[in-house]
Amino acid sequence: MTRRLLSLLMLFASIFVSAQDFKMDLVQDLKPRNIGPGGMSGRVTAIDVVNDNPDIMYVGTASGGLWKSTSGGVKWEPIFDKEVTASIGALAIQQSNPSVIWAGTGEGNPRNSLNGGYGVYKSLDGGKTWKSMGLEKTRHIHRIKIDPMNPNTVYVGAIGSPWGEHPERGVFKTTDGGETWEKVLFVNNKTGVADLIMDPTNPNKLIAAMWEHKREPWFFNSGGAGSGLY
Repeated sequence: MTRRLLSLLMLFASIFVSAQDFKMDLVQDLKPRNIGPGGMSGRVTAIDVVNDNPDIMYVGTASGGLWKSTSGGVKWEPIFDKEVTASIGALAIQQSNPSVIWAGTGEGNPRNSLNGGYGVYKSLDGGKTWKSMGLEKTRHIHRIKIDPMNPNTVYVGAIGSPWGEHPERGVFKTTDGGETWEKVLFVNNKTGVADLIMDPTNPNKLIAAMWEHKREPWFFNSGGAGSGLY
């Protein structure tokens, strides 16, 4: 029931409450209707495009899942609706084989209204199906980088949950396409990955921006000894 309709009903009831009893059958034929807003996916958190065919693009949202366009953005279709979370924090297309897509779940922006994720996912068929590849306890993944010379080597930057302290944050690396993971950068239980980039001429060279932060219901603590560039 919309707020406007509820307000009208309360006004109607208040006018006649002294004269007669209000009965629900008087409004039994009234139906609720959606009056907006139209954008239901929340914030856009991640975008990646197929370099050889930029009409194919993927967009991740804070609470509305993952969307794909093959028309340069004219039309979109949801491709992540069957998974356990609808919050996307990071995307990466394997440009040597654009059918392979990596998605990190859990929005990486530590807002007071963010939704949690459940690790990293991988698709081998352009988003038609997905497989969970672990890192479920990271809660929020902010960046994914694929080694262009060896696509089985992937780096995941986990910012972690802003609400608590836990060790499942930092930079994780796989060299077998996600079957196993090694934590290659960890600072402390309060510091996660705010950004992660790879040198396009040397995939062995990465720069990670680490951010110590903690969100409370009444306060947000940004910065600390764990923050810095690595």
